[in-house]
Amino acid sequence: MKIVLVNGSPKGRNSNTHIMAEAFLQGAQEADAKTVNIFLAEKDIRYCRGCFSCWLKTPGQCIIADDMQPILTEVDGADVLVLASPLYFDTISGMLKVFMDRMIVKGDPHFSKTDSGESRHWKNPDKKLPCLLMMSNCGFPERSHFQALSHWVQRAALNMQTELLGEIYAAQGGLLSMELPPVKSYLQWVKKAGYEIGLGQALSDETKQALEQSFLPDDVYIRNANQHFDNTLAENNLNRNR
Repeated sequence: MKIVLVNGSPKGRNSNTHIMAEAFLQGAQEADAKTVNIFLAEKDIRYCRGCFSCWLKTPGQCIIADDMQPILTEVDGADVLVLASPLYFDTISGMLKVFMDRMIVKGDPHFSKTDSGESRHWKNPDKKLPCLLMMSNCGFPERSHFQALSHWVQRAALNMQTELLGEIYAAQGGLLSMELPPVKSYLQWVKKAGYEIGLGQALSDETKQALEQSFLPDDVYIRNANQHFDNTLAENNLNRNR
């Protein structure tokens, strides 16, 4: 079992996204899975030009010379691709979106209709696509903020003609770096999720339910967050006036 995790947070190794990813990968490693942790913040990956050269001129090869090709080489042999991102404007970060746009190189230009009556690009039989797993966190207290992102990743799996193994979301994500008992418990469940995926299993119902927990009551979280913002603004204003 090989799991490649792509971290789309601009904060890279200092992100709350990394805290979740690290716990997940630890669990996968305990299941003897081979893991690769890729930080897009440390890579030079340029925008897709929409030129379709990778389909029509140099099939399977992008004409842009940057850090994308080594990542694609890792993804080629992966069983699972974990997409990890903070929630930005209800969906994935721009950094991760650029990466996913460049995944077009794995597709085929031809169309066909599926049994549902919706068109898809052909799946290239010579190119194995890994199953997907989505991981994200946000600063808001409600899990409803992940609705658009969840829809996006379900459509991504559909269009890539691969399986979506699970979705792991953490509301109140600003608390992930804090030594709070509910946060520690949550990260243990993220680790358990990594272990289950690393064994080639589906996420258990127990794990799914545990991953939906909140760290604090919404009103307590909102009050503390707003107090933190007020304190920071006041401190920064004081520093400016010195």
